[in-house]
Amino acid sequence: MAKVRRLTPQHPEMFRARVVRTERVSPSMQRVTVTGPGLGGFPWLGYDHWFRLFFPLPHQRGLRLPEFTGSQWWQPYLAIPEEERPHCANYSVADYRRAAAELDIDFVVHRGPTGEVEGRAAIWACGARPGDTLALLDQGVLFDCPKDASEVTVVADETGLPATASIMRSLPEGTVGRLIQEIPTDADRRELNAPAGVTVSWVVRRDGTSVPGAAALGELRRLTRADAAGYAFVVGESTLATEGRRHLHRLGLPKERITFSGFWKHEAMAAA
Repeated sequence: MAKVRRLTPQHPEMFRARVVRTERVSPSMQRVTVTGPGLGGFPWLGYDHWFRLFFPLPHQRGLRLPEFTGSQWWQPYLAIPEEERPHCANYSVADYRRAAAELDIDFVVHRGPTGEVEGRAAIWACGARPGDTLALLDQGVLFDCPKDASEVTVVADETGLPATASIMRSLPEGTVGRLIQEIPTDADRRELNAPAGVTVSWVVRRDGTSVPGAAALGELRRLTRADAAGYAFVVGESTLATEGRRHLHRLGLPKERITFSGFWKHEAMAAA
């Protein structure tokens, strides 16, 4: 993962919340809408604003959260006895409505060989009901485009789609560049409010056995030039993030103008 960015909060706030409603927005994406007494004060910055999501496991009666000061939440979290420790995962804000104090979270629905939903977060999201408790720890924004960027290149697999959709609608109107967005099926396409100067390329993963992110990486490698004054944001499966960064740097884009993050590893998911 890239270095900690300047838009990461030094004193992140924890927001307790509850589920309001859920919806399957596409074959591969489950949306959970949440609200809470303090969520109207969530310091939303747009772009890929992300957070740590905490939710109780099936055997847990309540939601016990780490007590911490500053940004040092990890050790207090690990200090919670395992039988009381909530699950923690990283997610981007899919949408936020301050007046209603509502925040949308989109979960990729991974399925096993027989069609069952896999992964704690996806299982939780697909089974979530109004009133279920959770918490969000604000983590700020990774997208850190320099003001003098001549063009923007955004590349992601489906795990990055909530972030890239938000980035597209947050970009200034005059932005030029490209989005390469991989999705599992044609039906996972969604309307994106991208600036007129940004070309959107949907890459559909036709082979269900292929590694997610490989198709987006292949499309990126068709790019034969990159303006050294540009900026790139590459996220998703670990290989897509690291190899995508390497390709863009070979084309002349300085490393400090590339934000990359491996949201997950295919090997780890396959071994789970």
